[in-house]
Amino acid sequence: MTNILILDSAATGEASVSRKLTDAAAHTIRRRDPSARIVRRDIGAEPIPHLTEQTVPAIRAGIVDSDVAGEALALSDALVAELQEADLIVIGAPMYNFGMPSTLKAWFDHVLRARLTFQYSEAGPEGLLKGKKAIVVESRAGLYSEGPAAAMDHQEPHLRTLLGFMGITDVTFVRAEKLAFGPEAAAAAVADAIERIEELTEAELPLAA
Repeated sequence: MTNILILDSAATGEASVSRKLTDAAAHTIRRRDPSARIVRRDIGAEPIPHLTEQTVPAIRAGIVDSDVAGEALALSDALVAELQEADLIVIGAPMYNFGMPSTLKAWFDHVLRARLTFQYSEAGPEGLLKGKKAIVVESRAGLYSEGPAAAMDHQEPHLRTLLGFMGITDVTFVRAEKLAFGPEAAAAAVADAIERIEELTEAELPLAA
């Protein structure tokens, strides 16, 4: 059975373009492989708490000296377990102010844990989640994959670095760009992205019997 983890991080609810695209991925997965186990976590609707002085020692060193610290470690353990169990990770990542949403960064802060998802050795850091695949769906108001604005893209490089640090290097980015360039441009971008997502998810899953 294939295990799929789908993350949504948009703060805009049903109006979110990235959520429409992750919905397309989920629909294709269910059609292609009805036996697939899909875990969906909406960290836009239910945000992961940002790190604090109380929770950093718990997440980084397992030090639990308060109820808050215990709750933070339990949440981190649950998020790491979801990630470890997933064969394919689908991440909905809208661009906010040239980067990822802070809720998605908070998720990474909870799953990037030494000795669980990465480790340090004499050769340097090593990711411990090798063999997984990820599809990152990016929604963007402007055009950042090429042209003058490409230098302002602090979203995709950051996401690639964080995933790669955990050993997830087989990452495909699907971009829905120019969403603010008028209704026709936005509709075309979403349609193209959905088509690409369907191609990718079908390629990764067995055909239903």
